[in-house]
Amino acid sequence: MKKVITLAGLLMTSLTFNASAAMDPKLENTLISVCKTALSDSIYRFNSTMNEYRIDKKRIFPNLVCNGESFHDFALSNGSIKVAKKIAPYTEGRTSITDIAMNNTKYSVNF
Repeated sequence: MKKVITLAGLLMTSLTFNASAAMDPKLENTLISVCKTALSDSIYRFNSTMNEYRIDKKRIFPNLVCNGESFHDFALSNGSIKVAKKIAPYTEGRTSITDIAMNNTKYSVNF
């Protein structure tokens, strides 16, 4: 029982710090650039941005939120069908209890 309470306390503490922590300006500008690629339906621009910033698609796209929407939904709502198809495999993930405990970071940017 003590382990459960301790784990819950650590989880809640980590969530509070993530909510109040400011994002590094360089990281924020990089993520804004990635979000802006969803405004155009250009695979070339998308691939160029991914290579320029060396972005790990498996790590970023399940957690990236652009203007309150997931990157995939943001691309679709802005008519960027080609880019949405390109990242679709990275947004369909499996969730397990260890995933939730280990990875609770969401990247959210507004521009």
